Amino acid sequence: MGDTNGQVVAGGNGQGNRLNQLDRSTDVLIDKETDSLIICDRWNRRVVRWSRRSGTTQGEILIDNIECYGLAMDDQRYLYISDYVKHEVRRYQIGDKNGAIVAGGNGEGAGLNQLNIPTYIFVDQQQTVYVSDKDNHRVMKWNKGAKEGIVVAGDQDRGNARTQLSYPKGLFVDTLGTIYVADSWNHRVMRWPKGAKQGTVIAGGNGKGKGANQFNYPRGLSFDRYGNLYVADEDNHRVQRFSIE
Repeated sequence: MGDTNGQVVAGGNGQGNRLNQLDRSTDVLIDKETDSLIICDRWNRRVVRWSRRSGTTQGEILIDNIECYGLAMDDQRYLYISDYVKHEVRRYQIGDKNGAIVAGGNGEGAGLNQLNIPTYIFVDQQQTVYVSDKDNHRVMKWNKGAKEGIVVAGDQDRGNARTQLSYPKGLFVDTLGTIYVADSWNHRVMRWPKGAKQGTVIAGGNGKGKGANQFNYPRGLSFDRYGNLYVADEDNHRVQRFSIE
């Protein structure tokens, strides 16, 4: 807190596909067990791991030939990866290259057993998978072992009403099942209580712009332990913090 300069912990050697480079990464998580970063290195079509120990100069490839977009890890250290070209989410044991489909996998579409460009994902303690189903403008919930998902936000076509989403991305679900989603093309973050038919705007929603109450295509989001919301504000090239009531 308070730093005005960050330090590079992965990449930083220009755009490329060497093991010390990244190319348009979209997601990252911390694996506490191995004290490493797991990164969706999207344009290199791979998921890589970088140790956080000092002296690390390159990453290692965990999974390659994957059109990854979002990452999540559950309490058993299973890794979940969304593939936005195959329209599916797979679960992997670390070291396993194949994985098992846990959401989608039935081609591109708007059916309850389908996804259309899944982006960010969230997994709860019951191994329930939540997916930002971007081009269907909805958030889906897939219970463990389910053959189809449940719509938990959006799905009223693209729009900016409180019942709608427009190309949703970043996703977080709290212990009560409340969904927080970066409603990217509406330049807002929405909160959808469990079972709700509409959401409320908790940040942004004041049009596209550079103001402190505005976004320009919000992408990723996260919370800290104090309930502060952090949003990657993509086309403003900044991260914003909000204290949420």
